[in-house]
Amino acid sequence: MNQNPASIPDSTPSKQLNPTVFWRLAEDIPKPLNTGLIVTSIALPLLLWWLVTTFGNIDPKFLPSPGKVLEAFGRLWSTRELLKDTVASLWRVGVGFLLAASFSIPIGVLMGSFASIRALLEPLFGLIRYMPAPAFIPLLILYLGIGEEPKITLIFLGVFFFNSLMVMDTVKFVSKDLIEATYMLGGNRQQALFQVIFPHVLPGIIDACRINLAAAWQLVIVSELIAATEGLGRRISVAGRFLRTDEIFVGLIVIGAIGLAFDLLFQYFLRVSCKWSSQQR
Repeated sequence: MNQNPASIPDSTPSKQLNPTVFWRLAEDIPKPLNTGLIVTSIALPLLLWWLVTTFGNIDPKFLPSPGKVLEAFGRLWSTRELLKDTVASLWRVGVGFLLAASFSIPIGVLMGSFASIRALLEPLFGLIRYMPAPAFIPLLILYLGIGEEPKITLIFLGVFFFNSLMVMDTVKFVSKDLIEATYMLGGNRQQALFQVIFPHVLPGIIDACRINLAAAWQLVIVSELIAATEGLGRRISVAGRFLRTDEIFVGLIVIGAIGLAFDLLFQYFLRVSCKWSSQQR
């Protein structure tokens, strides 16, 4: 009995629709789209801010307009107050973060590489990292006074333990096969540590430092409450006392802009120093 070809169901599997460029999973997007999305991520909030403050009945003391914030920026910059505050905060964050990174990276690598050192330090570090760094302020004032030392130490404490444990986790999960292959090729323990493990985990270390630098900037606000005469944190605190909301926005935007610049610098350093990494696809 002949069947009508039109009545025979098509056994060919239907083609799945390809996802749009926007929703491609774990793939790069075209550069024009990437640039457009980056611009939108900044421009859209600014536009909404301007619309709300222009057409909404909002007291400028609670939400100043972008124009008012720009005026406050110009006023503070012309008197060089903003420049002095920015330099002071940059110096504190820079010293505190660099000290923390200088100690936490080698300690984290050793903790991740040697189970003995991990067993010795991880419980202590795990305990201290749950203690909020600002809670140490009374002790820091008691031990170090009210100069620059307690401010820098607070940033150090807030970064060191987290960075050490993040670096340790990065090293701890290095493939054992990679290390065994090093020994099979005639390498010794020192070569495995410095020529195999450290280069392999360098992208993870850079990412850990990039993330913890944000914590340093958060702590600088708290640290500058310790009898500081200059700093973006102090500027925001004083402006809050006198309801100068426009100056609060200036301080927050400057901190955000500096943080974004450092974040981009870390990403550039990662691309330049780790071209071989699979993360640079």
